[in-house]
Amino acid sequence: MADWGPVVIAVVLFVLLTPGLLFQLPGNGRVVEFGNMRTSGLSILVHAVIYFGLITILVVVVGVHISTG
Repeated sequence: MADWGPVVIAVVLFVLLTPGLLFQLPGNGRVVEFGNMRTSGLSILVHAVIYFGLITILVVVVGVHISTG
């Protein structure tokens, strides 16, 4: 049996938290920009910290499991 929970959560969070795709925090002109498809180094750092925090909470603390087989 394989545990697909961490894989699914990591992929979904990666897509949702890609800087500039849905939102960018901090934006180039404002604090938050939506759908501008541009990014900066600070934005990448902020999104990486948010990604790490959410994946840690969901996988380690909550313990999401999706079993197959």
